[in-house]
Amino acid sequence: MAFRRLLRGTVPWSQLEGVSRAVLSRYDEPAGRVRFLEADNWLSTPMVVEDRWFVKVVTPQNSLVHALLTTGRNIGAFSSGTEGFFEHFGTPYGMAEHELAATERMRELGVNAPEPIEAFEYEGLGVIVLEYLDDFRTLDELPTEAVASHAETVFEFLHRMHEAGLAHGDFRSENVLVADDRLYFIDATSVREAAIDDARAYDVACALGALEPLVGAHTAVEAARTYYTTEELLAAEEFLDFVNIRPDHDFEAAVIRGAIERSAD
Repeated sequence: MAFRRLLRGTVPWSQLEGVSRAVLSRYDEPAGRVRFLEADNWLSTPMVVEDRWFVKVVTPQNSLVHALLTTGRNIGAFSSGTEGFFEHFGTPYGMAEHELAATERMRELGVNAPEPIEAFEYEGLGVIVLEYLDDFRTLDELPTEAVASHAETVFEFLHRMHEAGLAHGDFRSENVLVADDRLYFIDATSVREAAIDDARAYDVACALGALEPLVGAHTAVEAARTYYTTEELLAAEEFLDFVNIRPDHDFEAAVIRGAIERSAD
């Protein structure tokens, strides 16, 4: 735990207070309430300002961790027989700018995502401001039947992104929010455009891996088949072992393989 805290780093209270004041000032609020969120997030410090704005503060330490994660994921991609396709942004502000742009693009494609408001730099920190979704739950916090009812939408949203030449790159249940019974994607990362086919297969593998513990392999694969061909699911199968070594995924890869191969018969 101490090592994890070291990697994440902490933002001095004086800077967080300054960011909060900057957000309030930018939206002509003289004062406001700030609430920090409990989140297992290595790449930013999240907080809610005035129950209206979801603010993520990205530090140089977060940027370093992102570079290390990107390198590790690219090495894992090599182990799956493909070129690495993850990209890193060199500064905290660059990371914030990318997340804002990715969120805007998802919404343009009809993928639900919190409304992007702006990204700005504050004393070397990257700050992204998004709409705050009140009373949300992450996908893995829902009962099985509720997850099953949203499973096809997961693949519909991924397919919209993929058809437009985009990929999420960090799909996991914590990055899928449900508010007012609507699904929202957050925290899309960056992948190289030239490697979109591999990134697409990786996304599908991640989604299958996230859904399998929640609804079972058969339900997950059947939902994916609504939008993806047998060939595309077989391509995703190649990434299952790579995805499963991530600490934020834990699923039965062999069971998913069996469901994919049965669906291909």
